[in-house]
Amino acid sequence: MKSLFLCGILAFLLMVQLRAWAEMPPITGKPVIDAPRLLDWPADRGLLLPNLNDPTANTLNDFHAQISSCDLVFSTEGNYHPALKDIWPVFLAKFKDQPLLNWFYTTSPPVSVAQIEKRMLQIGNLYATCRPAVVAATPKVISRLEKAGYTEGAAQPLLRDRGQVLLVKKGNPKKIGGVWDLGRKGVRLVTPNPELEPGAFENYAGTIFNIAAHDPHPPQGMSAVKLFNLIFNGGSGDPGKWLAGPRIHHRDLPWSVAYGKADAAVIFYHLGLYIQETFPDQFALVPLGGTKAHPEPLAGTISTTRYLVRIKGNWTPRQLEAREKLVETLLSDEFTRVLEKRGLERPPAAGPAK
Repeated sequence: MKSLFLCGILAFLLMVQLRAWAEMPPITGKPVIDAPRLLDWPADRGLLLPNLNDPTANTLNDFHAQISSCDLVFSTEGNYHPALKDIWPVFLAKFKDQPLLNWFYTTSPPVSVAQIEKRMLQIGNLYATCRPAVVAATPKVISRLEKAGYTEGAAQPLLRDRGQVLLVKKGNPKKIGGVWDLGRKGVRLVTPNPELEPGAFENYAGTIFNIAAHDPHPPQGMSAVKLFNLIFNGGSGDPGKWLAGPRIHHRDLPWSVAYGKADAAVIFYHLGLYIQETFPDQFALVPLGGTKAHPEPLAGTISTTRYLVRIKGNWTPRQLEAREKLVETLLSDEFTRVLEKRGLERPPAAGPAK
């Protein structure tokens, strides 16, 4: 009886969420790509896909190499990279007798499907041809991997974000207090690139719309649809109101707010926390519910669970050992504590990725 009650509650919440999304207007505008003017040096072998070249952060043209023998490759979405940095030494410490030397992990937009299919990843003139053995991603990416027959075993829930915040310049010179202020004249918003990071873009744009749609007291003359049109569909008359990063949003958005043209970015709470603590003289956070220390996401906020899955392959015993120890580490209580410190959480009784 209890389970039926819970199912009913979940179905109701899903219906409310879908109704809010159904009202969201289509996006007809185009963002202005906010990127520095740099010389775009051609790579030795041309542009290959997938690649993680990013004008604001990760261009690497003076390291010429090909890596083709790896004990472990972990392909994951990059927005929780501070937590991975904290846990990685714990993982490596599991190989005391025979240290794990040949490994890498990518913290980037989702590239795991192409990485597996093409057995290649390019960053500047560095070409890594090792195949990922473990992937962490959203349900949409996990589903693509499963349908392609790449996965081994069921995907396991790894982490869940705690909503979003607004990242602004220190001192908040535009006095931005919430999503409605993003529609004001003279306020420019930077988002993930909608073509190269559609998942992150839809998450952030959906949160802006949904929070506005759930607000029982919108500003006079405003609505969620009007706000959305002002930002994304040219309703403001300012062609530079909506900016987008060129490639990797957790690098591009802070750059744009600090040095580019943006006044604000919607960004995951845990990323905003890391960015503001790393550059306290550059940034401030505007919570979208609760406080910086204790977020309480507003109604309509989109929160996503990431899943962990093993990838099939003709792995050597050493590679299998590394794969299993990584999965063990990422599902450990120690990583749970790392996630909590970094503004994330374990999914509460999350089911399979769908």
